[in-house]
Amino acid sequence: MKKIKLIALLLMAFLLIACRASDLKPDDLAAGDAALSGAVIIDGSGTVYPLMASIAEAYMVDKQPAVSVQVGRSGSSAGFKKFVKGETDFSNASRQIKDSERQQFEANGFAGDQLLEIKIALDGLTIVINKENDWAENMTQQEVVAMYTSGAYRADDRVKWSDIRSEWPSDEIHFYGPNENHGTFEFFYERILAEQPLVKTANLQQEYATLVDLVSKDKNAIAFFGYGYYASNQAKIKAVAIDFGAGNIAPTLDTIGEDLAYKNFTRPVFSYLNLAHVENSPQLLDFAKFVVSEEGAAHWAAENGFAPLPAEVYQSYLDQLNALQ
Repeated sequence: MKKIKLIALLLMAFLLIACRASDLKPDDLAAGDAALSGAVIIDGSGTVYPLMASIAEAYMVDKQPAVSVQVGRSGSSAGFKKFVKGETDFSNASRQIKDSERQQFEANGFAGDQLLEIKIALDGLTIVINKENDWAENMTQQEVVAMYTSGAYRADDRVKWSDIRSEWPSDEIHFYGPNENHGTFEFFYERILAEQPLVKTANLQQEYATLVDLVSKDKNAIAFFGYGYYASNQAKIKAVAIDFGAGNIAPTLDTIGEDLAYKNFTRPVFSYLNLAHVENSPQLLDFAKFVVSEEGAAHWAAENGFAPLPAEVYQSYLDQLNALQ
């Protein structure tokens, strides 16, 4: 008999909760005061992945445990291929979306103003070498560009350290970097190399963890990727200080910035939101607001190797999102 009463009480409690949920208004849901459920689908940049994963975990643990925020890391370009078809809600990117990708977004039935670009932090492109490399700890920007440019030193691109500076070893340089799926590759090719062809001998990889491992085991390795992956692997690899014309500058959170000493290798990173999905997904709007809140990117950027943006930048995005209600 007691067991039957207990079941009846539990059923009544469930019905009360269900009734309360049906009375919730969209504004209440978006405000984060009510319990939300459902999913938020994110893919894109491997560089941005650790930052967005930290934000997503904090949101699910501290704010909305019943919301599943799924964060992928297929790469900026690969992520946009899904995003323009409406397969994801957010697309993280270490570069801006291209005009051709915007056109694909609209060709798939979305309005141009349904795409919201959110700049979430600043990253410093970092050149890394093996821990045992004690000769190339400082390089000029011009040396980095030349060594990675096909044909600049040798027709077969089998460049030696001594080709860069005569006093360096005569061993062949082993070039590494992220592959074409990544916005970091595109930033390096378009902005750093000015669209000059990359050395044919470069070993390009999909996973940043693989790049870290390869460099850590190869004394003659050199690679490029976002500062965050270097910062979290300093025990395995080291960063090259770059001379942009006024002395050697090491990438740090104090030098990375659009107006700071490491500005030539600094870039913003983004997350793009499909506003068409927000209309029927209160959990998506709520999470988007969390991303640009004081508890989101502003809080987690530095811990993941990014320089946070000024508070007023995040506030401007929050104002836009609040206006959607």
